[in-house]
Amino acid sequence: MASTLAKRMAAVVAAVILDRFTPEPPNRWHPVAWFGTAMTKLEEQLWLNDRARGLLYTGTGVTIGAAAGTLVGSPTAALTIALGTESLRRTATDIADLLLQDDLSAARSALPALVGRDPSELDSRSIAAAVVESVAENSVDATVAPIFWTLVAGAPGALTYRAINTMDAMVGHRSDRYARFGWGSAKLDDVANWLPARMFAAAVMAAAPRQRSSVLSAVRSDGPAHPSPNAGVAEAAVAGALSVELGGTLRYGRRTEHRPLLGAGPRPTATTIEQANNLVDRALLVSAATGMAILIVERAVRKDR
Repeated sequence: MASTLAKRMAAVVAAVILDRFTPEPPNRWHPVAWFGTAMTKLEEQLWLNDRARGLLYTGTGVTIGAAAGTLVGSPTAALTIALGTESLRRTATDIADLLLQDDLSAARSALPALVGRDPSELDSRSIAAAVVESVAENSVDATVAPIFWTLVAGAPGALTYRAINTMDAMVGHRSDRYARFGWGSAKLDDVANWLPARMFAAAVMAAAPRQRSSVLSAVRSDGPAHPSPNAGVAEAAVAGALSVELGGTLRYGRRTEHRPLLGAGPRPTATTIEQANNLVDRALLVSAATGMAILIVERAVRKDR
């Protein structure tokens, strides 16, 4: 009989294919959107500028995610819900097309679908940099981490992770309202993404072997300066592989944040966005090939026993 890991790997392959070739359902039919609505209502009931209340919020969300995964049962179905690979790629490509058409206004309008920064004063290169950073960070959040936690814990792992990451997006960011209430969600998301982010960086090095030293240098020297212990690793890896510079000063409404510069080279352009998409595809193929090799070896060892 196939091992649990082999079954989960097969489920991952099926979910990735479904994610690639089936359209994203509208929000009113998407379980992640339902979860977001439920957590918004819970926040309205629980919110205080207090870590304990935030931990209660986070614990409730984790419980809902784990229960939903147990109820769904199928790792394929759960991971299909948790993945966001294709929607990320399509949005990034759409913005690249707008930049290539010199439609800066439309590109600015589309950017909030990927990032939270204020796009109103961004030029084309700044928009391209924001998209490439999002492709890097969200390749971990939307692809590598859900797959990793599915392999570790099956359907409950996939939907528990998606619950953690969704809560972080909702309340884990730095603001007066969420500095304390969102602390637990932000820290738990850091823990859940720590290993997947570094797995992604390793896959990027394997996918861009000629830039391996640049990737490693950027991850080691630039990544730790980023406010996120995981986004910094992912963004630095992609910056090193593409020989571009990411990061810098960002505006979030009235708040200005001075991010470190990641990588060395020119600022990205619209063409860099497609290069980033292609790099991520190669990195995921490398990861899949590695996983299949591990399964083949595992099966061979089982037969020899």
